[in-house]
Amino acid sequence: MSTVLYITAHPGSPEASYSLSVGEQFVQAYQESHPEDQVVHVDLYQRSIPHIDSDVLEAWGKLQTGGSFDQLTAAQQQKVTQLNQLLDEFVAADKYVFVAPMWNFSYPPVLKAYIDSFCVRAKTFKYTENGPVGLLQNKKAFYIQASGGVYSEGPVADRENGSRHLKTVLNFVGITDFDHLFVEGLSTAGDRAPLIKAAAIDKARSAAGNF
Repeated sequence: MSTVLYITAHPGSPEASYSLSVGEQFVQAYQESHPEDQVVHVDLYQRSIPHIDSDVLEAWGKLQTGGSFDQLTAAQQQKVTQLNQLLDEFVAADKYVFVAPMWNFSYPPVLKAYIDSFCVRAKTFKYTENGPVGLLQNKKAFYIQASGGVYSEGPVADRENGSRHLKTVLNFVGITDFDHLFVEGLSTAGDRAPLIKAAAIDKARSAAGNF
């Protein structure tokens, strides 16, 4: 049995979000073809995800130099605990489905905060004399992104920083089996937007069967 984290970074509902509606169909198709697996929904807008601020940096510094958890302030203890819980959940999973809209050529900031929670030295990567090595081997990830414009190809393809950055981060921690699905061109599609969504759902359901 595999554990799949269904990680969503959209504050709206599936009825109002192209990315979430396609993501839900992916998960539904996955559960149909992998009934023995466990899917855990990680709604980033409903989770408490601390930013790497002065509290966190100071707490990590204390712990790394031999300090105890009890020596941390209440705020530091709370943030470190929350970050550790997110990290442990991520490391324990086998597969990851990320779903987000494109905002300002990337993804919502809550997803970056989440990425910061699992990019941790000695937990998900390590440094060696030959360079960094990812520790999360033999896992896979899929990214669903909706956007108003077309960024998979064409004159503005170099402005797509959501999928490219996520792939870079996941490869860094050892997750090299990465694929994506763009639901794009929605703002200029007019009456064709529902057709774009329907085609994306078909692709998502097909991809889920082999994920």
